[in-house]
Amino acid sequence: MNKLNLLYAFLGGAIVGAGAALLFAPEKGEELRSQIKELLRKKGLCCCDSEVDELIAEISEAAKK
Repeated sequence: MNKLNLLYAFLGGAIVGAGAALLFAPEKGEELRSQIKELLRKKGLCCCDSEVDELIAEISEAAKK
């Protein structure tokens, strides 16, 4: 019976973890880029799509280091 309780605890934890992952998952890249563009426009920095893509690539590269 002890092994069965361990299995239930494991499955319960996996279900809770999967639910939390879905709730806290980052947004899609397209939505994130549009939010970045909007934030930059509010700050007075008008950027075209290619500039935002370059900025995101630079940030991603720096984050990997």
